[in-house]
Amino acid sequence: MGWIIALIVGGIAGWLASLVMNRDASMGIFWNIVVGCVGSVVGNLIARPLLGVGGSVQEFSLTGLIIAVVGAVVLLGIVNLIQRGRVR
Repeated sequence: MGWIIALIVGGIAGWLASLVMNRDASMGIFWNIVVGCVGSVVGNLIARPLLGVGGSVQEFSLTGLIIAVVGAVVLLGIVNLIQRGRVR
């Protein structure tokens, strides 16, 4: 059951991050889920050592969603930097 919640929360986090980074038109639901789930891992790698907090997308929490969105925004920023040579 945890993986279903991870897919749903990952999709929401990826969608919110794509709205923030103005990439919503170029991403579908599959890529939103991928970016959200990978963004959760990136966000936890950043947040745990720096802030001492972490969250999981396998069980829904607001902290986990915020960390996943922040990680997904960082991930999309890196992708923009690689693709276009600048952060949009």
